[in-house]
Amino acid sequence: MADSLTIALSKGRILEDTLPLLAQAGIEPTDDPDRSRKLVLDTTDPVVKLVILRATDVPTYVEYGAADVGVAGKDVLLEHGGEGLYEPLDLGIARCRMMVAGFPGANAGRGKVRVATKFVNIARRYFAEQGRQVETVKLYGSMELAPIAGLSDLIVDLVDTGNTLRANGLEPLEHIADISSRLIVNKAAMKMKHRRIKAFTERLSDAVGGRAA
Repeated sequence: MADSLTIALSKGRILEDTLPLLAQAGIEPTDDPDRSRKLVLDTTDPVVKLVILRATDVPTYVEYGAADVGVAGKDVLLEHGGEGLYEPLDLGIARCRMMVAGFPGANAGRGKVRVATKFVNIARRYFAEQGRQVETVKLYGSMELAPIAGLSDLIVDLVDTGNTLRANGLEPLEHIADISSRLIVNKAAMKMKHRRIKAFTERLSDAVGGRAA
């Protein structure tokens, strides 16, 4: 249906920060996402549905057209690639930094280093652009443990306050990218539902501007 809109949202912090913006844009779920076991939620707009996904799945659902638009962190988009997506709006939420971190002075060596991260593609691109040789080790949690246990020389991870790094004797060493959540749009949907998506994007943009004011 040309007027329908399916919005893919990430679970957790991004969902919590996105719902108030959607509410300001006139879209609210009719069920509480925290209590409902439904994976597809109806909203106060009868032609808009919300799909609640793992953060890493949002770009895939949008790219392949299972959702028309979505909200995903820039970290996920950089790791995913995002060639089949439009990225029309920075929502300015869930802000943090993508950093290289490790023990003080750990990035001083010129030889090949081992880097632990769940952002393997980002890490490889970053170090390749600098002409530095690295071996990447993919992990899914507790990145800070990798240098402590001798698994890696460095880590690439998201840093918010840096408190966890400091508590484990580590520090941010190099800045890779500033991260925030972005609105992403399926390219075919942008053509087929242009009016609907343009109106939605404008309302969301107004909500972002109102929050920042």
